[in-house]
Amino acid sequence: MSIDDAAAISEGSRLGGARSVGLVETQFLTFAEPPERMELECGSKLGPITLAYETYGRLTPERDNAVLILHALSGDAHAAGWHSADDKKPGWWDLYIGPGKAIDTTRYFVVCSNIIGGCKGSTGPSSIDPATGKPYGLSFPMVTVGDMVRAQRRLADRLGIERWLSMTGGSMGGFQVLEWAVRYPDRVASAIPVATSARLGAQAIAFDEVGRQAILTDPNWGGGDYYGGPAPTAGFALARMIAHITYLSDEQMHAKFGRRLQDRDRLAYDFRTEFQVESYLKYQGDAFVRRFDANSYLYLSKATDYFDLSERYGSLVQAFEKVEAEFLVVSISSDWLFPTAESKCIVQAAKANGVPTTFVELQSPYGHDAFFLPNEQLSAAIAGFLENVERRVRKAAAGGGRSP
Repeated sequence: MSIDDAAAISEGSRLGGARSVGLVETQFLTFAEPPERMELECGSKLGPITLAYETYGRLTPERDNAVLILHALSGDAHAAGWHSADDKKPGWWDLYIGPGKAIDTTRYFVVCSNIIGGCKGSTGPSSIDPATGKPYGLSFPMVTVGDMVRAQRRLADRLGIERWLSMTGGSMGGFQVLEWAVRYPDRVASAIPVATSARLGAQAIAFDEVGRQAILTDPNWGGGDYYGGPAPTAGFALARMIAHITYLSDEQMHAKFGRRLQDRDRLAYDFRTEFQVESYLKYQGDAFVRRFDANSYLYLSKATDYFDLSERYGSLVQAFEKVEAEFLVVSISSDWLFPTAESKCIVQAAKANGVPTTFVELQSPYGHDAFFLPNEQLSAAIAGFLENVERRVRKAAAGGGRSP
């Protein structure tokens, strides 16, 4: 199950319900106006840069209750609530964000930031290049997870948040959590990386490359200059189908589809869609190309491949040397894209540096995408962790100290 078909909504989360943040509006921050463009890790400069973001709840006068939500590759700033009464579904993590939920908006000021390189309101390859008046396309510079986090720091500065009480995200969102904690240790009190790792392995990079090649070889891709004309929908849908397989577990696919046929009772012995799993993957591919940009997919998937804390700092243990945040590391038992062993590497590196760390493995048959689904274990772990961190931070502040 993915963002596209995560229709399960907890009771009371409907628009106007007691546990919903209700109607929300996406906001935008623009910075790095020329000539003060932002220098990227690839050596290029980018500006102006716009970040889309949403906020839920209220920031305390002490500005000590802010929680940052960081989305996965195909996500956006709309993490909770509804944009209109006609919306078919709420934000992508509405199950966990709202009054009385795991990330309780009656206690915390919650911010969800879209990333540069994307196509959901933030500056990316489909944005207009002010130098040409046309979409950037492949003239858009390569961005990294580090660049995404540096841009988010500008947002934090604008919101007046010197130190996040906590931050959380799954998959590529987890990459950003780790990057924040390592790059800006004094600005993160606690961190909750979910279903993620400190770098991608060869198998995950291989799947990314196959997906990119599906896009690059689509005749409509046209070197990335397809805006205003036919889009590379066939190749892009194929890329999504390939990726979606990695988000599911074998157990889930067997239980949901098995070898059941689609709209027929016997094999046709041809190349039409016959099995239910084939139909499901085609639906996922077709739905995705209607809401995302193929060039953004190329750039963001490459950014995930580049992410490697061990390589940058010499080792993962060395990467955590200056970390000040307390950690809750969450893995999923059936996740083979980001297996539990990868999460335990994060735990070991943190503990080697004396970083207070709690580890939870969610018992779920739903694979990598399980963190999008209702899970009492995940909800309780996040809620309890945040409450403990909040209590320690405020106790330390009252005593003139700083904790964690």
